[in-house]
Amino acid sequence: MRVPGLRHNSIVAAVAVIVNFGLAGALPARAETAGLDRQFSELADPGYAGWQRAESDIRRAWSRSGSAAMDLLLKRGEEALDAGDTGAAIEHLTALTDHAPDFAEGWSARASAYYAAGLYGPAVSDLSHALILEPRHWEALTGLASILEDTGDKARALSAYRASFALNPHQDDVKDAIARLQKELAGVAL
Repeated sequence: MRVPGLRHNSIVAAVAVIVNFGLAGALPARAETAGLDRQFSELADPGYAGWQRAESDIRRAWSRSGSAAMDLLLKRGEEALDAGDTGAAIEHLTALTDHAPDFAEGWSARASAYYAAGLYGPAVSDLSHALILEPRHWEALTGLASILEDTGDKARALSAYRASFALNPHQDDVKDAIARLQKELAGVAL
């Protein structure tokens, strides 16, 4: 099965590196989430009652680039994506990644736009950038898992979903995806 935009072996190799944490797990988080180790720890604790506050603090930090102009590009890109205008979303978010290449959320947001446009290769590439900049970006891992699942690579999709769930075990959709893939892969192993 040929997937739109997924043509280059280098993208597949990048997925393997990221999913297996050969690169991303060894890198420190960037400025957006510097100082939020406690919040990440609280979020990762499935029994912690204040997990929503921790998640909100992290998401708020992810959305701040340090520049009002770049934050506006992120907002415009997200609004265009919400409106279903993937072309405009990609344009705004490309301007963002061009001008703020160290802003992980810009890469993650553009990956969502590429995914919505059916451009899996560029989406995977952007998710790789986001995860290099912020290895704890559970949403980027979930996006990667979705692409892997869509392209039939269920074993690596399961690995990416598990990595996302370890960072944020309060994601019911990810929990369901893990259970579904475990069941499917167990059936294949028989």
